[in-house]
Amino acid sequence: MKMISENKSHGGVQGVYSHTSKACACDMTFAVFVPPQAAKAPCPLVWYLSGLTCTHANVMEKGEYRRLAAELGLIIVCPDTSPRGDQVADDTDSWQMGKGAGFYVDATEEPWSEHYQMYSYITEELPSVIAEHFPVDMKKQAIFGHSMGGHGALTIALKNAQRFKSCSALAPIVHPITADWSKAAFQAYLGADENRWRAHDACTLIEDSARFPAFLIDQGGADGFLDDGLRPWLLEEACKKAGIPITLRMQEGYDHSYYFISSFMEDHLRWHAERLR
Repeated sequence: MKMISENKSHGGVQGVYSHTSKACACDMTFAVFVPPQAAKAPCPLVWYLSGLTCTHANVMEKGEYRRLAAELGLIIVCPDTSPRGDQVADDTDSWQMGKGAGFYVDATEEPWSEHYQMYSYITEELPSVIAEHFPVDMKKQAIFGHSMGGHGALTIALKNAQRFKSCSALAPIVHPITADWSKAAFQAYLGADENRWRAHDACTLIEDSARFPAFLIDQGGADGFLDDGLRPWLLEEACKKAGIPITLRMQEGYDHSYYFISSFMEDHLRWHAERLR
């Protein structure tokens, strides 16, 4: 692991690091905030997954999580959203596929399969790196994210319910196999058989018996992607049918930006902190 930068913030340390990923076959960059409490004992770990076009840096610079994370004693890990590098396949005609748009799946189709193994990276490889290099309590993990990252958080939690004590999302893509945003990427990464897509969709995972204790979802009412990309009411319906408690809060006047994310960041951190005790 290589340290790119470290800065003191709210008594803790905000760092940016890189390492050579075997899963993604390239160098990957990620950010970690370590609160001051970690000097005395391992701290709970909260994963934040970012959305389309983002890197690790967007939430680190605009998400406004450090003050409360330092108060609550939470380590925050912010991975990148896709593999990177000149050798990595990309789609320069679409911001919804390729670099910055890994969708947190393991691609099975060429040319994507060589590098786009984001599910394995987030669930297996990067946790090993974090556990080795940072003072984390790996028995206390939570996950949340925004947009494509909300999709990633929901699906990863549903498929690894024994690992995560809590999950939440901000404006998540809840049913990507039918959303205009994601269908092209799913076909490119996973092939034409839509039955294979079901394992990467929160709504269909729940339909197929995946379960999680509860979800918190915040969605901006003025989000321009609400009706054709996000559609949180579909997740609410799936959860109610399955008996999964869900709190869906429609936040009127808020859009899809980091102004929205930062406005409700503290609510989500407190949600996770309560469940990580």
